[in-house]
Amino acid sequence: MKIHVPRVRLSAKEYELLQQLRGKEIESEESHEALKNYCEENQIPFTNVNHYWHKGKNFSLHVKNDLQPTYMEMRDDIISEMKAYAPEYKTISRQSTNTDSHLFVVDPADIHVGKLSKSFEVGAEYNAEIAVNRVNEGVEGLVQKSAGFSIDKILLIIGNDVLHTDNPKRTTTAGTSQDTDGMWYENFIKAKQMYVDIIERLLSIADVHIVFNPSNHDYMSGFFLADSIYSWFAKCENVTFDVSIVHRKYYKYHNNLIGSTHGDGAKEADLPLLMAHEASEHWASCKHKYIYTHHLHHNRSKDYMGVNIQIMRSPSEADAWHMKSGYAHAPKAVEAFLHHKIHGRIASFCHIF
Repeated sequence: MKIHVPRVRLSAKEYELLQQLRGKEIESEESHEALKNYCEENQIPFTNVNHYWHKGKNFSLHVKNDLQPTYMEMRDDIISEMKAYAPEYKTISRQSTNTDSHLFVVDPADIHVGKLSKSFEVGAEYNAEIAVNRVNEGVEGLVQKSAGFSIDKILLIIGNDVLHTDNPKRTTTAGTSQDTDGMWYENFIKAKQMYVDIIERLLSIADVHIVFNPSNHDYMSGFFLADSIYSWFAKCENVTFDVSIVHRKYYKYHNNLIGSTHGDGAKEADLPLLMAHEASEHWASCKHKYIYTHHLHHNRSKDYMGVNIQIMRSPSEADAWHMKSGYAHAPKAVEAFLHHKIHGRIASFCHIF
């Protein structure tokens, strides 16, 4: 006998409602109690039973509201758990008077946790485990490459298609089907742990400010992931957040105005003027202006009359569609940058896979 147990959220009702199931009366009080006990033992909401067949001690049930858990349900559960059990981080007291200190911008872009690439078709393997391992390795490599510089602040940019899909149907937010590895909830948890590990590693260097960019593959789930990271570090005084759903974010570091956005929205040539309007309180006081964008999976840097726009590389491999379309073979990498307090961006680092 096969019994399907759905995920439902319903208020309890009196068991007498089972007296009549879709017009079929329960045959006896004994059958009634047997069905009630059977549902309780198997954690089945007996008020949701539409039809049943009873033979001996066994039941075959048809249960209504056959729904998968939604992202909203998962999000509520995860946020509640993290707020209740957020780890206690000891506050690190840091005082820097070094005028040559720098901001370290770490930007693991377009990770696509859950993307599936097979070497048989595209020439390289990529899955959720490889994605997480590459980012952890890449961030550590960037930290080692920047070890000779004094760093007093870290800007970590998250989001930007960190997850490959946005629902249990294995599609992007817009409904485009994807080649995927693993279940959506497994990938969500893997990505969450990846960010926790990265942030804890960066905290050993300097205080961390986290900025979230919404993106086209995971517009909803990416926001929930950022919110869960915010809750995880709620008790950590050395981590600050800007994880709203706003598409373009800005951060001021002394003489630097730094913007970030995924890159699937406003036109690139419009981004400098948008920065002037949306970050007007910092525009005049900052000589050096930069906008980090993503989405295209390759490196490009262009100046727009005083505002530099930098497109980030991705650590992810091309999937079948991108290989067929020719969107492939760009170096796979995680990148970071150093911004001097006075002189602006003075170095860039690239960890290539």
